[in-house]
Amino acid sequence: MSIRGRAAVLRAINEPFSIEEVEWKTDDPKRVIVKTHASPFCSTDVKNWKGQLYKIPPTILGHASIGEIVWMGADVEGFRIGQRVSVPGTPECGHCYYCSIGEVWQCGELFDLGGIYPDIAVGDDGAEISCAGCVGGYAEYMSISMNQIFPLDSDLDSVTLSMLGCGITAGVGSVFNVAQVKPGESVAIVGAGHLGLWAVQAARLAGASQIIVVEWQEDRARLAEGFGADAIVSPGRDYELGDEVVAEVRRLTGGRGADVSLEAAGPTAAQRLALLASRRGARVVYTGFEIGGAQLTIPQVETALQSRQIRSSQNGQVHMRSDLQRYTEMIERGLLSADGIVTRTYDVAELDLARDNSGSFDDVCGIIAFDH
Repeated sequence: MSIRGRAAVLRAINEPFSIEEVEWKTDDPKRVIVKTHASPFCSTDVKNWKGQLYKIPPTILGHASIGEIVWMGADVEGFRIGQRVSVPGTPECGHCYYCSIGEVWQCGELFDLGGIYPDIAVGDDGAEISCAGCVGGYAEYMSISMNQIFPLDSDLDSVTLSMLGCGITAGVGSVFNVAQVKPGESVAIVGAGHLGLWAVQAARLAGASQIIVVEWQEDRARLAEGFGADAIVSPGRDYELGDEVVAEVRRLTGGRGADVSLEAAGPTAAQRLALLASRRGARVVYTGFEIGGAQLTIPQVETALQSRQIRSSQNGQVHMRSDLQRYTEMIERGLLSADGIVTRTYDVAELDLARDNSGSFDDVCGIIAFDH
């Protein structure tokens, strides 16, 4: 079976994407071909395009998506042609060490690869093309491991559901699964991009008594207020007002600092701020990263002696097989909303524009939508 279509191929770091016809390989019995419906453009892929996260061209970026199965390898079971599936950024193989101890968000099928991703397509020049992050969502089709697709039972639009495998899981999961926010707790969220805005909504649902959002962009701050933020504090574009932010968060929380402090921005300055804005004994959750190899310096007394717990939140520590459908149903019931988070949709041929608008913060979240 020959499957051909358009793909935005990263041929060289820091160069425009090459929109070209490629052919997807159908020789792996444990993979499926998914016709892409929509894929979010995440700031992570700005870093990938710049070569800051060790992606090796030629490759197809896009680490979360939604679509329908159009081909299955001989060993694939439990799925069917035409089935709608979410393709998140993290697989769940079920048999690696991490899956065996319940830490499925560290699945070895992705994290043991060392940045060398499968070759899933062939260009007209005969060169093989990889799928960065094992997804490759910026193309009309994707070749995906059977362990990285999860059926969805929903009539919601694909633009909204495309965010399930990235911003929604990372933002909502960071609150429910990692921070485990309790009713009556104060929550500080540093950053109101798409991940932070999902976290604001989750904190409200968890019963937080006070939600303080640290954000320098006025439009995002207004969105955060609409989703339930009680106070907005600006850190300055480069977090140069960090000391003032910490003082204000403490003032708003009776002089203590937040019970839960969640970083959803990426820069190391944001992570340091999140730590210092928390109270003694707080849970501090880190969801982002700056670039590959970035180093974070944190104060020793505030961590070693003041009982703060620093927790990592790789994709919200979700269990894809249950949480994806649960979050979908929360959107259907109106408990979570994408209103205002999706700034614009793009054709795959406009991927350079989507990247520029993401990198300049003009988009909260742009979606690459495919009209089949």
